[in-house]
Amino acid sequence: MLNFLSCRENGTLDPLALVRAETTRRTFSLELSKEQDVKRIHASGANSLDLDPAESRYLLSGGADGVIAVYDTHNLSGTPSSTAEAVCTVGRSHRHVHKYSVETVRWYPHDTGLFTSSSMDKTLKVWDTNALLPAEVFQFEGTVYSHAMSPVAKKHCLIAVATMTSIVTLCDLKSGSSTHILKGHRAAVKCARWSPRNPYLLATGSQDNKVLLWDVRSAKSSLMSLDQHNGELATSTAAVNTAHNGHVNGLCFTPEGLHLLSFGTDHRLRLWDTATGRNTLVNYGKICNDSKKSVQFTVSRGSSPDVVFVPDDSSIAMFDVFGGTSLHRLVGHYNYVQCCVFNPDTQELYSGGSDSNLLVWVPDLGHVYCTVPVFSTAGAVQRGE
Repeated sequence: MLNFLSCRENGTLDPLALVRAETTRRTFSLELSKEQDVKRIHASGANSLDLDPAESRYLLSGGADGVIAVYDTHNLSGTPSSTAEAVCTVGRSHRHVHKYSVETVRWYPHDTGLFTSSSMDKTLKVWDTNALLPAEVFQFEGTVYSHAMSPVAKKHCLIAVATMTSIVTLCDLKSGSSTHILKGHRAAVKCARWSPRNPYLLATGSQDNKVLLWDVRSAKSSLMSLDQHNGELATSTAAVNTAHNGHVNGLCFTPEGLHLLSFGTDHRLRLWDTATGRNTLVNYGKICNDSKKSVQFTVSRGSSPDVVFVPDDSSIAMFDVFGGTSLHRLVGHYNYVQCCVFNPDTQELYSGGSDSNLLVWVPDLGHVYCTVPVFSTAGAVQRGE
């Protein structure tokens, strides 16, 4: 720390170097919090989590019991120990509660006035947070597995909806219509994610083992179908051009949007270059994925290297995104982990699982990992001890 401050004072160090090093240290040292927890609301497992992008304060959760809860994660008690209470819930007695399991919940990207939820009851609901009433309800022919909104779009308010059918539906919040569709998959679509870089770039994963990239301004066909073999196999059968050897039920872009991570029931995590569509061939090893639902995983922001947090049975595996190195394993759940979300402001992680628990993972402030870079006064990178 003194080296950092001395180098900053001398002007020999990038102003963001200290921030980057401390963010990295905190991200790499995550452990189950002994003083923070989240009040248990869900009776049948937590399927989805989302942290509001405006303040990184309000945690939204959706459960297999159809219940939706909003938690205030800020500790206002004045003591180290705290329990995040639900500030509002859509419980079983609520008139507009989902009839069946809530599969995905998402905050409106620009403020906390709206949030969305999708369910096994074949509906997508747009909620007014203050009134806790649906402002819009979209009906579908099949079960809704996942939905997503672009975090950077300013010229459209489209929600991409992945359902039991092979069609991706685009619902327009401005007009309330759901007439735009994307055809390309041959089986149920399990997951959808928008690029954090390009407001028109959408990625979808399906039970046909494929990941398709779309420019939603041209919905006639997909931009590309990601091929795990990078076109190197001689045969031309349709089965070759697949991203995984199993169903694709998880997608996540890296924070800068240049790469896409996909997760399949072949127990593999793959990293793709979104510009070329090429498989980078990073090997993360075998990661357990037997889920029939959409699996929500996440990537850190601001650390070096970037870290991906992936549910692996009842634990969460941490990997170097671009190196594939296994960094750590977070153990605390008693059953399958279904979802996790990263707080970029505090470097905390929230996770939910089939055990109905929502766990908080916080940096170990007393531990320094040897992978954190320390800069000498000469500007050379050394390894901390």
